[in-house]
Amino acid sequence: MNIITEQLKTYPLIALFLSIALGYLIGKIKFGKFQLGGVAGTLLVAVSIGQLGGIYISPEIKSIFFALFIFMVGYNGGPQFFSSFKLSALTRLFAAFLMTLLGLLTVLAVSIWSGLNPGLAAGLAAGGLTQSAIIGTASSAINQLGLSPTLTSDYKTNVAVGYSITYIFGSLGPILMISILPLIYKWNLRKEATDLATKLGGGVKEISEGEFKALNRMSCRAYSFPSDSPFIGKSPQAITQYYMTEFTIRGIVREQNGNNTELTLNDSLVLQANDIIIISGLRDSLSKLNTLGNEVGEFSSSFDIIEKNCELVLTNKKLLNKTVKQIHESLLDKSISGIYITSIRRMGHELTALPSTELHTGDEITLTGDSQNIKKAISFIGYPSPLPSFTDYIIMSASMVLGFLIGELSIHVGSINISLGSGLGCLLSGLIIGYLRMRVPRCGQINSGAASFMQTFGLAIFVAAVGLDAGAPALIAIKEHGVTLLLLSVVVTLIPQIIEFLINYYLFKIKNPVEALALIAGSRSANPAFATLLEKTGNSTPVPTFTMSYAVANIFLTLWGPVVVAIISKIN
Repeated sequence: MNIITEQLKTYPLIALFLSIALGYLIGKIKFGKFQLGGVAGTLLVAVSIGQLGGIYISPEIKSIFFALFIFMVGYNGGPQFFSSFKLSALTRLFAAFLMTLLGLLTVLAVSIWSGLNPGLAAGLAAGGLTQSAIIGTASSAINQLGLSPTLTSDYKTNVAVGYSITYIFGSLGPILMISILPLIYKWNLRKEATDLATKLGGGVKEISEGEFKALNRMSCRAYSFPSDSPFIGKSPQAITQYYMTEFTIRGIVREQNGNNTELTLNDSLVLQANDIIIISGLRDSLSKLNTLGNEVGEFSSSFDIIEKNCELVLTNKKLLNKTVKQIHESLLDKSISGIYITSIRRMGHELTALPSTELHTGDEITLTGDSQNIKKAISFIGYPSPLPSFTDYIIMSASMVLGFLIGELSIHVGSINISLGSGLGCLLSGLIIGYLRMRVPRCGQINSGAASFMQTFGLAIFVAAVGLDAGAPALIAIKEHGVTLLLLSVVVTLIPQIIEFLINYYLFKIKNPVEALALIAGSRSANPAFATLLEKTGNSTPVPTFTMSYAVANIFLTLWGPVVVAIISKIN
């Protein structure tokens, strides 16, 4: 044991990555519907290893990885955060903000009542409101209080302690709400989600890893004209005029001298018996072509129809809040035909690409169809999703500089001085650059996979370093305040949710159970609760409300860290 201890003290980075490895391993263990998660698991393991003492992690490591994490929070959430501000969504946006405000007020009330110091109060906010970013923004604010090094260190340790104790019920609370409310109100969530899917244009069924959707929105079929077909002797355009539905004729194949030959499509082409017509389009449209001819089920190499999938980021403000059908009509008005929106992703969640599905700025959409027409559509809709290898390091690094400069600012509210700190500074710069990326497509691209990695890994490194530095004082704080914090976390977790649900349901008239519960999960940035809701609904109908409220919660809950520190330190 002494050898292991000495190794960890000599090479603290081993302790750092060991904490992450074991933490994420523990975080995968499920207790019924509850899963601790990698971040909370990492913090618990790091605090345990930190009891060995003498494991020193440079403050610069914590600072840089937290800055990357918090910048990516703003960058990833910026487009959805700003695009959510529309008249029809104001009620839900205000409801999401109100939930974060109720959480802040509850944390302040119970912290003052129980006499918590700024560190424990911030830790209670981070865990009870399930917003890990508060650990960093609160710690940064504690550094600005001008306290002695010992007291500053103790308060920062208390932030980690408070989070580790209160996070468990902070995660369980929203899950309990989503499980208990349907019982109280006798809701059938699966039926409600199905009805909402019908109303909104459908909801994608959630699938597991390795599964795929056998029914695609778009399809390609081939038909052979019988000798008595009414289209014999007519041009291919006659078929389009007859059926009056959306499809694209991709080719005509005719047997000539024993070989299948693809004919050139033009106005002079005349259809003959046994010609094979190849058509692509939406399944709904193709289902109306059953009288066209005899469908060909087996295809030879001559049936070589190539189509393209292109992933785009929606940036055209003229298309903001337009439906899939309206965008398709806009493309046809520009003589861009033969392409279809086949999938939509918003903040990593898939939406149903049906005619009435509404699109927001920053949505990632997949166009499927003819390559040449897709090229024409790209500049009209937005810009191609970043290549896997491409990140604009110039803009990214300059944005980080801007974030650190913003962090030097402070706000005076009466006699209370709230320092922004590097955490909030990088969050704000991330929001700005994330939004500008949507308005100036070629500026500030960061590959989505790389952005997701930096956000997740940055937080993991920061939390592990905080836990290791906490060391022996963390155990003392747990013994002294553990039970109190655990009980306070129940209050902080449940009271805002109960009050907010009643306000949403009876005052704001958000009566649809799926939307009401998605609002609770999103405005608490409660991913475990959202996963539970998706399982109960069986489709993606909760996604739009969740992503909208999640973006609001991520921003404002993170802002509350310095607010809690400033107010509690002033009162103390």
